[in-house]
Amino acid sequence: MIEIFTDGAASGNPGPGGYGVILRSGKHYKELSGGFRLTTNNRMELLAVIVALKALKTPGQQVIVYSDSKYVVDAVEKGWVFGWYKKGFKDKKNKDLWLQYLQQHQLHQVKFQWIKGHNQHPENERCDRLAVAASQDKANLAVDTVFEAERKNDNSFFS
Repeated sequence: MIEIFTDGAASGNPGPGGYGVILRSGKHYKELSGGFRLTTNNRMELLAVIVALKALKTPGQQVIVYSDSKYVVDAVEKGWVFGWYKKGFKDKKNKDLWLQYLQQHQLHQVKFQWIKGHNQHPENERCDRLAVAASQDKANLAVDTVFEAERKNDNSFFS
């Protein structure tokens, strides 16, 4: 069993954001993080899960993902994302990331466990610190190209 702990952060929502990930299996332990100049908290929560699953080297792994994001946990565990997919994600945000998630979901046996955020859970607290630090690392912030393009298109009427 591989344990994955994730968290996302955004300052301003939208604003600078980041994700933090811990992967743990037996004696193996790895941390991952990254930041973006303009994004949302929900995108970072979901991207954290995607990055973690992409980091797995062998398909077919049994994985449990611990997340404080009801958005992500409920979308998968309650099956909403599969319905969204069937309807072409009509009126749903983050289609690009959900499609990436679904590709990874097919490769592994993934279960989610919601945990309360900012509740002294050591791995969740560590992921939060990783996410916030990545969001504040101005020299290394990437561009969330899909989000920024969609945002520009949404605001084009008002420009």
